[in-house]
Amino acid sequence: MKDFLDVLGHGFSRVAVVIPRVAVADPAANAVAHSEAIDAAYRDGACYVLAPELGLTGYTCGDLFHSQTLLAGAIDAFKTLLVTSHGWRNLLVSVGMPILVDGAVYNCAVTFQDGRVLAVTPKSYLPNYREFYEARHFASATEARCTTIDLAGVTVPFGTDILIAAKNTPSFVLHTEICEDGWVPIPPASLAVLAGATITANLSASNVTIGKSEFREELFVSASARNLAVQMYSAAGLGESTTDLAWDGHGFIAERGTLLARTERFALTSTSIIVDVDLASLIADRLRQNSFRANADDHRRTFRTMSFTHRREYGETARVYRTFKRQIDPHPFVPSDPAKRDTRCYETFMIQSTALVRKLEPLPPDMRKVIIGVSGGTDSTLALLVAAHAMDRMRLPRTNIIGITMPGFGTTDRTYTNACALIRALGCTFKEISIRDLSAQTFHDLGLPDTDAFIAEVKAGLARGAKDPETRRRRTTFENVQAWSRKHVLFSVSCAEGGIVLGTGDLSEMLIGWCTMFGDHASHYGVNAGVPKTLVKYLIDWAATKIYAPEVGAVLQDILATAISPELLPPDDDGEIAQKSEELIGPYELHDFFGYYIVRWGYAPSRIARMALAAFDGRYDIKTIKMWLGIFLARFFGSQFKRSCLPDGPKVGLMAISPRGDWRMPSDVSARLWRKELEDNVPDAVPVTL
Repeated sequence: MKDFLDVLGHGFSRVAVVIPRVAVADPAANAVAHSEAIDAAYRDGACYVLAPELGLTGYTCGDLFHSQTLLAGAIDAFKTLLVTSHGWRNLLVSVGMPILVDGAVYNCAVTFQDGRVLAVTPKSYLPNYREFYEARHFASATEARCTTIDLAGVTVPFGTDILIAAKNTPSFVLHTEICEDGWVPIPPASLAVLAGATITANLSASNVTIGKSEFREELFVSASARNLAVQMYSAAGLGESTTDLAWDGHGFIAERGTLLARTERFALTSTSIIVDVDLASLIADRLRQNSFRANADDHRRTFRTMSFTHRREYGETARVYRTFKRQIDPHPFVPSDPAKRDTRCYETFMIQSTALVRKLEPLPPDMRKVIIGVSGGTDSTLALLVAAHAMDRMRLPRTNIIGITMPGFGTTDRTYTNACALIRALGCTFKEISIRDLSAQTFHDLGLPDTDAFIAEVKAGLARGAKDPETRRRRTTFENVQAWSRKHVLFSVSCAEGGIVLGTGDLSEMLIGWCTMFGDHASHYGVNAGVPKTLVKYLIDWAATKIYAPEVGAVLQDILATAISPELLPPDDDGEIAQKSEELIGPYELHDFFGYYIVRWGYAPSRIARMALAAFDGRYDIKTIKMWLGIFLARFFGSQFKRSCLPDGPKVGLMAISPRGDWRMPSDVSARLWRKELEDNVPDAVPVTL
């Protein structure tokens, strides 16, 4: 990699959809309009450009498609573009035009690069219903008797069985189809993706009617999800005849079910969009989804492959690639759109609560109870809210929830007060069992100093920032004994009262191992197991307004304003939380970002770091990202032994780390290879001005 900022060097490809203004039956004018639109995309770094169906003539030429003059004019216009393409170094382009082959006219997509035609794809399915009369003018691809044709004086491949593959970017494999081909039950593109295509491009001239644009997007965006592919779509716009129809210039690019960009519809000028598509994510999903490969085995087709060189430039000409043409969400678990976020919170909360209902249902009636340690922090708050909702849905009293506050040596007045208030506001059974005496007895039995002296020793070590092994070991003992004491209390109450101990630890904590083995790590059921820390606060806030009464909401808002902490180290001199998790292990928003792309996609650390730099857009510099990513890798690989024996808990999103489900990894695996990739490929600084 010559430039860390270069997005192409991280496996992205830049693609564009252009919709030039059309002059009906004027190929020369259309060649100029295409050239201008393609050139603008080229200067913006596009590696591939898609134009609309029959764009070199216009779709609405009618019986003029049988005119020798129009057909010859289309060829001349294409020759002009072909010559112009020598100036677009390594730019791949697909345009639409009619071509006379063996006494019939075909509606074709022509793909070319640097003056060389790579493929000519005829339309397979010709609509001849309602407003469409294509069978009057064109022959179907199934009627073709040849597999090559002469175009612009050169013999070129002809057919629907052609894949166009980049020699220097193995993940870039293109297949083109035309309009109606994408609307039939088994589109040619579906067969192509099973044969290896990662980008499917549809050249279209679909007219607009009320509601049609929404249906088009749903159809092709869902196709990108089903095909695990990038779907590009370019439809005719202004300039087509409006004698009987209208045109909106609807173009878009989708990736694995997500709409990345769309053109401005009903524009009075040429329009375009350009996006960096993530082909690595497609390959990652296909690697994991064995049903995709099985389906490919059931529908084997022989495809011809044409090769080209994917655009690569270095030096000043590559500056355009130092900025993403793509939105990368800094919070992949939390939708930025408020309406979608509400839906995400609803789905998550209901998954959690119904999963808990199912866990309690098989138990004898006197055991349908939940024991939960309530700390005044966000994780235990979410678990308590879920438990209360589960009891409501089972028509059981909330007194079946035993909420226990267990003050320790790090508990502050604020969290203690909030914990007590929340348990009572929800109408749960309240218990307070201090762990101080139990922990002190353990310290004594271990031959450690008495409690006051031990606390003083720990605080002195924290003040000095002491990191020597002995100090660190004694501080860890001080913390973990309290965590084990709390779990001892919870399981003891479970035994005495009946019911299950509800775990409070979340997905983020298990990704980095920020929990005490068999302390907060253990439970009968981990209801937050699939919920990342970045979503927890939104869930609590959502539940405060959508589920619970105002008196509960007031307590919840103060809990949300409290720093995240296990509260296992002594408070500061003002009685405030001294042990703030994110100051010790790093921002959870970064760790959630890192974990999502490592576990869900298997990306290299350098790629994740580059994406994080773009996603957080100045909030963290590359040195900070590199530091916390290094810590994440060390903790993630070093904590697998904790994940290997996780209690049951529901998966709520696309990613989980249960050893019985999504994530299976040896506990003694080394992180050396990942740490080396990070050190070798991620710089400590990048240019301030891109």
